[in-house]
Amino acid sequence: MDAEKSSNSSFEDLSNLNEADMKAASEAFIDNEKQDLEGGEKESPNEEDICDVLGNGQLTKRVLKKATSNKRPQRGDKCILSFTGKSEDGKIVEKEENFQMHVGDFEVIQGLDMVIPLMDVGEVAEVKVDPRFAYGSLGLKNDTDPDLSIPPESKLTYEVHLIDAKYEDYSDLKTYDIRKQYGTRKKERANFWYNRSEYNTAIQLYRRALEYLDDRDGDPEAEFEKEDIELTNNELQSLLNDRLIVYNNLAMAQIKVSALDAALQSVEHVLRCQPNNSKALYRKGRILEGKGDTKGAITLLQKAATLEPESRTIQQDLAKLIIKARREEHNEKKMYQKMLGQANKLEQKNKQPQKQQTVESSKLKLLGYLMGSILIGVAGVAMYRYKY
Repeated sequence: MDAEKSSNSSFEDLSNLNEADMKAASEAFIDNEKQDLEGGEKESPNEEDICDVLGNGQLTKRVLKKATSNKRPQRGDKCILSFTGKSEDGKIVEKEENFQMHVGDFEVIQGLDMVIPLMDVGEVAEVKVDPRFAYGSLGLKNDTDPDLSIPPESKLTYEVHLIDAKYEDYSDLKTYDIRKQYGTRKKERANFWYNRSEYNTAIQLYRRALEYLDDRDGDPEAEFEKEDIELTNNELQSLLNDRLIVYNNLAMAQIKVSALDAALQSVEHVLRCQPNNSKALYRKGRILEGKGDTKGAITLLQKAATLEPESRTIQQDLAKLIIKARREEHNEKKMYQKMLGQANKLEQKNKQPQKQQTVESSKLKLLGYLMGSILIGVAGVAMYRYKY
């Protein structure tokens, strides 16, 4: 799996799209509106020109009712809208009234998130979305009403009414209720994408949740600045609890995309405040295992198992780690034995020429003794014959 995007993602990184095509589509949309203004209002909304947002027919927008203003939302703006989504057979599969969202925060399908900045406040538009920018190959299961489930690879048509759009400055975000509401909403939406295995989208939303629940450079132990926001002890504790849950979930999503260093930072935020948080201990153990520290991982999972003895997942992973550690120890011993054997062989090989030299030297000495004895014997016989 690519570390930057899950394989079945219906939310795509817009940077992968051709920027020139996006710009051209946006300019074409503006040109169409200028022509409408110059030529007067059309007789029927059905005759409105269709805006092909990406230039490939996979995302189109058609104005059903023009707005009286030319105010458009920007990325990050808070929007209120109502929309109805229909499948190709005309069945309503999604419906929301006065739905709140922030542009670009993945709180609606990607197709709508891309079209909303092209709408004026008060406008009603028909948006046709290819599966690629809707619910993709997974579809959307509706547990409450299975008839409203969206099958995989479904093309959807939405009627969208953009009711309001507002840029929120810092004064709008100072209250506890707003921070709690926005942070919880982003966290729950992040959980939605995580459960669809769209981990990078989930990571982005978990980080957005932390912007509302934690604005102190990611340090959960730091205090809010008094001039920024004043909270009661209960409110501080509530936000802290939410932050730690988000950090824990963020770490798990980061583990899924093998961002182990980032995941380690996330769990450390939790463990600094809650050293006995079993989920954080378990996830840190998973991270250490991924980084090759099996013994360190076992220590953490043993602690997590003590805190949460009923967790079968922790027990099973701990058992696997212990087996893995024994295997690694066995492999290390075999490697050392192999290295020692090679060293012994090399030593024996070095001794072999010395031994051969010693044998040859002994043979030469023996031969010298024999030759000397023979010469002495011959000399003795010669002297005896000479005398007698």
